[in-house]
Amino acid sequence: MERPLTRETSVDPIMSSEAFTATPSRATWRDYLNITKPGINVSNLLAAFTGFWLAGPRSLDLTLLFFTLLGTALVIAGGCTLNNFIDRDIDPSMARTRNRPVAAGRIAPSTALWMGIVLTVAGISVLALGANPLAAVLGMIGFFVYVMVYTAWLKRTTTLNTVIGGISGAVPPMIGWTAVTGNVDLPAWILFLILFMWQPPHFLALAMRKVEDYRAAGVPMLPVVRGFMETKRQIMVYVAAMIPSSLFLYHTGVVGKIYFVTAIVLGVIYLVLSIAGFFTKDDDRWARQMFLYSLVYLTAILLVMIVDKVPPVAG
Repeated sequence: MERPLTRETSVDPIMSSEAFTATPSRATWRDYLNITKPGINVSNLLAAFTGFWLAGPRSLDLTLLFFTLLGTALVIAGGCTLNNFIDRDIDPSMARTRNRPVAAGRIAPSTALWMGIVLTVAGISVLALGANPLAAVLGMIGFFVYVMVYTAWLKRTTTLNTVIGGISGAVPPMIGWTAVTGNVDLPAWILFLILFMWQPPHFLALAMRKVEDYRAAGVPMLPVVRGFMETKRQIMVYVAAMIPSSLFLYHTGVVGKIYFVTAIVLGVIYLVLSIAGFFTKDDDRWARQMFLYSLVYLTAILLVMIVDKVPPVAG
């Protein structure tokens, strides 16, 4: 059973009066950019493009691609901005996040709130009008899971936050696929599955490296509540499950043998690294290696999907 974590002070993450009374220092344009977490946005847009590319014909509809990526980027930016707004009470407790624009007082919480709302509404509208309503619905689902389910609820209550919150990060390739086809076909579900399985090992490795930050903030991440050994076990389980998940895509016929072989090699390396964690004497170094390799894995497997796409049969 998970042990509850307590903090000396408690702030309602959404409706605190601080949201409208804080007096921020001067913000720069970089602060307004950083509040949208551009690094997260770029990786998610690569996933969205991959879904779009795999679903598309030999020649891309560049207009449709533009609106799909723009709408997806705006929704993600809106969700990340609201994440900064909601987490303003716990971000100052963590070295990794205490300098975020809202937490540090450079952007007023009310500004972040309205900025997040406007970006999200704009993104959903662009997807609905520039792509199709189903793509917009998927965008709303990803946004809702990230902001309301993960950030406002699960992150503060359970170690399952990383797992369930991973739904939001697995939605972008489905948006890309659906923008082209208008349907959530089997390859789209497999793309979702790959990214869903990828996220727990990625974020749990980060949580191990920042365990004291999360402990200080009262966030019940798995390494804080259950310890490193259980975290390593779960990382290994998700990596092991991700390997066959990645191979399913080959059997749908949208990617070729180069992808199949590369997915096996990348997956086996990841699994070997995860098993090595049970024998390491330096947990922080191992967690850093796992985190960095997770980024290499995701980037490489998405790129090889793009490169080894099987062209559709002309009808």
